[in-house]
Amino acid sequence: MKSAIHKITKTYHNDKTRLMDMLIEVQSEFGYIPNEAIDEIAVATKISRADVEQTRSFYHFFSTQYTGKFAIYLNTSVSSFMRGRNDVARTLEKEVGCHFNSVSKDGLIGLFDTSCIGMSDQEPAAIINGKIFPNLTPFRAKELVRDIRAGKTLEELVVEGYGDGQNSSEEIKAVVNNNIRKIGPVLDMNYKPGHAIKEKLKQYTPDQIIAEVKASNIRGRGGAGFPTGMKWELCRKAEGKQKYIFCNADEGEPGTFKDRVILTQRPKLLLEGMVIAAYAVGATEGILYIRHEYKYLKNYLENLIQGAHERNLLGKNIAGIKGFNFDIRIQYGAGAYVCGEESALIESAEGKRGEPRDRPPFPVEKGYLDQPTIVNNVETFCAVVKILLNGGEWYKSFGTDDSTGTKVLSISGDCKFPGVYEVEWGFSVNDICEMVGADDVQAVQVGGPSGSLVDPGDFDRILSYGDLSTGGSLMIFNAGRDILEEVVLNFTDFFIEESCGSCSTCRVMPVLLRNKLKKILDARGIKQDLKDMEEWGKVLKASRCGLGQTAANPILTSLKNFRYLYHKKIQMGTDFDTGFDLKAAVIDASEAVGRMPEA
Repeated sequence: MKSAIHKITKTYHNDKTRLMDMLIEVQSEFGYIPNEAIDEIAVATKISRADVEQTRSFYHFFSTQYTGKFAIYLNTSVSSFMRGRNDVARTLEKEVGCHFNSVSKDGLIGLFDTSCIGMSDQEPAAIINGKIFPNLTPFRAKELVRDIRAGKTLEELVVEGYGDGQNSSEEIKAVVNNNIRKIGPVLDMNYKPGHAIKEKLKQYTPDQIIAEVKASNIRGRGGAGFPTGMKWELCRKAEGKQKYIFCNADEGEPGTFKDRVILTQRPKLLLEGMVIAAYAVGATEGILYIRHEYKYLKNYLENLIQGAHERNLLGKNIAGIKGFNFDIRIQYGAGAYVCGEESALIESAEGKRGEPRDRPPFPVEKGYLDQPTIVNNVETFCAVVKILLNGGEWYKSFGTDDSTGTKVLSISGDCKFPGVYEVEWGFSVNDICEMVGADDVQAVQVGGPSGSLVDPGDFDRILSYGDLSTGGSLMIFNAGRDILEEVVLNFTDFFIEESCGSCSTCRVMPVLLRNKLKKILDARGIKQDLKDMEEWGKVLKASRCGLGQTAANPILTSLKNFRYLYHKKIQMGTDFDTGFDLKAAVIDASEAVGRMPEA
């Protein structure tokens, strides 16, 4: 074991900022991260054991306990439950012979819960040793366990063939479908990869590129909507020894999967956008931060980066521009939704816990390694290429006045055609429902759990930064769904699970809100409980990052738009009910001493 760990640390030059990579490889090699590995990594990187341990303990896919020769992670997203996750889970437990979050007695198979894995258009889905198995059924689950026990390899578990597009390529071999339903001007492949770099960069100074991006009025596509041109201008003017370009491909918002599709089908467009950004702000290094669940794309993307070097689209004197040197490396996460926040993502890339930083300073001033850093979303970098090729005014001709251009949407739930759609800003929710074949719609979640749950009365509202803003996720729920039980409770559980725990507001309030919600679902709620939840939700606004600030949104937006559903659950004529069950509260202690309380 010691020699294997030394080989891993040496691969990353014993660099403490590459701690994430080291831990990922150790986890993959041994099926867990043993204490010996933590000790050896600490010595090799010259950091304390506590620093290694705090990073290890933060991420979902790192474990100090053996996860089995075949580790099965079945996702717990609302889309998964809507498509039969419970039946699949029960079948797995029965066939494997252990409960979830444990390993079979023979150590062969481990079963684990995990948050949304970016497959909401093909649920239920599981990750087995890094390979995606979507559209699971109880029969398929039984078949997988049977084949594992028969000694089949991971590749031999695939029986349905590989997915569409590049998913079936030799470098990916994924049982995943892209489900691209609508292509717009950004995702349109009617362009020559590398042309923007080789032909257009020479025609512009860095300041002129920034001016063109500003003229387009494009805003960040990750959800926050900060003007991209302004961000680049601030970074270009910032003082620093070195500047960095970060692509945020850590799409952990449940219901979002558009970046996965772009990484699969349009990766050259993305890489080209990062190069353009580097030229504009004077950066020399880029980091493509990808969520752990998409690690199956590793060989494919690394080969593309190597190919870009060979074509002089990366490396030294790119496109013959003397002194323009820029490189890109891939950094994988290890399961932490909060790393989608830009400063938490930077912390993670530095080998630390993915906890958001206090701001100011902002990343454009002091980001990665305390140097000026641009962090943009996958979709934003893709759009920039088309802006450079066609001009800012061309891009501004799409969309609305305050929301120019197009938006790539991930649409899932109760609809005939789930998948990826590129549309102009300015579509209404009704337009979207009609486009995807959704009937008898009760609610639409716009922007994932951190967004808004809207009712039919708001379906004429417009998708735009000025009205209904979204990072890309829309989930549709028909009239047969129990919105409070199936959706709101699931989303609240998600925020509790994904909180980094740094802020007391985010650490405590979602749990209290969930307890109130459960009380209401158990028919013990009263009117005051609704008022309490509304007041408690305000406290979360004091959290320092977007996760905490929006963690109450599932409850608050459902209270606003679906209050009648709460009224159906509460005791309308009762003014006081704590919901406290004394017998349930002391059951563990009673069982321990063998004495039950008298009635």
